[in-house]
Amino acid sequence: MDKSRLPSRHATVGPERAPHRAFYYAMGLTEEEIQQPIVGVVSSWNEAAPCNIALKRQAEAAKRGVKAAGGTPREFTTITVTDGIAMGHAGMKSSLVSRETIADSVELTVRGHCYDGLVGIAGCDKTLPGLMMAMLRLNVPSVFLYGGSILPGRFHDRDVTVLDVFEGVGRHAAGSMSLDELTALEKVACPGAGSCGGQYTANSMAYVSEAIGLALPGSASPPAAWESRDTYAEACGAAVMRLMQHGPRPRDIVTIKALENAAAVVAATGGSTNATLHLPAMAHEAGLSFDLFDVAAVFARTPLIADLKPGGRYLAKDVHDIGGASVVLKALLDGGFLHGDCITVTGRTIADDLASVVVPVNQDVVRPVIDAISPTGGLVGMRGNLAPDGAVVKVAGLHTRRFSGPALVFESEEEAMAAVMERRYAAGDVLVIRYEGPRGGPGMREMLSTTSAIYGQGMGDEVALITDGRFSGATRGLCIGHVGPEAAVGGPIGLLRNGDIIDIDADGGSLDVRLSDSELAERRAAWLPRKHDFQSGAIWRYAQTVSQARYGAVVHPGGLAESHCYADA
Repeated sequence: MDKSRLPSRHATVGPERAPHRAFYYAMGLTEEEIQQPIVGVVSSWNEAAPCNIALKRQAEAAKRGVKAAGGTPREFTTITVTDGIAMGHAGMKSSLVSRETIADSVELTVRGHCYDGLVGIAGCDKTLPGLMMAMLRLNVPSVFLYGGSILPGRFHDRDVTVLDVFEGVGRHAAGSMSLDELTALEKVACPGAGSCGGQYTANSMAYVSEAIGLALPGSASPPAAWESRDTYAEACGAAVMRLMQHGPRPRDIVTIKALENAAAVVAATGGSTNATLHLPAMAHEAGLSFDLFDVAAVFARTPLIADLKPGGRYLAKDVHDIGGASVVLKALLDGGFLHGDCITVTGRTIADDLASVVVPVNQDVVRPVIDAISPTGGLVGMRGNLAPDGAVVKVAGLHTRRFSGPALVFESEEEAMAAVMERRYAAGDVLVIRYEGPRGGPGMREMLSTTSAIYGQGMGDEVALITDGRFSGATRGLCIGHVGPEAAVGGPIGLLRNGDIIDIDADGGSLDVRLSDSELAERRAAWLPRKHDFQSGAIWRYAQTVSQARYGAVVHPGGLAESHCYADA
């Protein structure tokens, strides 16, 4: 392949690059391999969690695909912060920050070594958007691959996930589960490699990767332990070489209509509220405007058709067993809820990719839209005098959608968790956890430990919870996150006092406090900013530049501001 327009020419072509080529010879490459296009194969392989433990195997398969198609693969890894282990303590402040570090580390590796293309293989929650953001930022030919979900555990003759363990903590605190039972559950809930098995953030963003067009059709669904994943990985390596010759590139693929397709699959599957952060952030990298309210507009017009945990009954493996994410997409396409003319990494339209897919009958995991579980999606964007810049709630499986009650205010997740474990709250309360936003946390922590403890105590339908932080994709109950503007910048959530009456209408998408504009203005005038505990290091640096949740909690000006693109340099 002619390298005259490829980035790797800057590191491999001409007599002045003899020292650079010497490094490649030192690693065993031949002259022919150095002259070929060079493809970065990046994964988030590490030993931090089961989400990532199988990715090295898949990276090796992707490298075989690149080699067979005439390219030279160079493997590298990026970091991950595993939410299941970071959850419930200060470690969770690192989670969302890691998304930016993942994107940055991939960008710097590709830029520094002048790679011509990219295969990205991801496991944990933030690695999926982080790698796709890097692909859009660099705009080199790229293919994304999800590492696969974990198989379900078995406990008391039923399928379980790590969410059952989190909720078991609450049941144990309430006296309804013995320590021996909790210990037995924790030992079987996660039986091997793969990301959490419900329609939590990892699986939600995996389905996004197919819907948005950056992943090969069918690649999002096979469990991590299955060898069929290696076949997809090898195909990704071959695909990136085709893209290098014929296109399209990531920014050709990710358009506003493609982003709407991505939002639709999240809504249709009752997916993670975190998608309202990650889709705007991906759009930002491509120089597009697509904020929380744009995502919410798609949620409002898309039916819920997949009966998946945490709000439903089934797991990711059950979707794979009936045909995978492609079945969800085909049901949406057939019902008129997908833009079929969007291009994908196959070089075809998504309608072409789905042409042979059939939504199977005699199953109730994924329904046709005429038999939808709900006429609107499993998530709702909210707005009101308590959230002028928006908020989001997952309503899939939610019984209580309207709620009014007095605020019970906590200045951190730790304060709230202590109150929950000590039962210092009552039915009818609206628990408010603030100063956990992108800037105020810093890092916008997820609150799965707290919400799961409430649910485990049997109070999931008796209280509501709002925060300027985030909720895990596994969270259930009337839990409203991403409230903006956040408390740290003087948003209304920072002005609340105990006893203020909060009105929640998840059907109508409103979130209000019964205070007049003049009362809010008076409180704002008396409000003083708080100093957080991170006054140096990566989390401090993040807090200096991070945007509000409405815009994706991004930290740089994005594709719209760039004067040149790496792939064209």
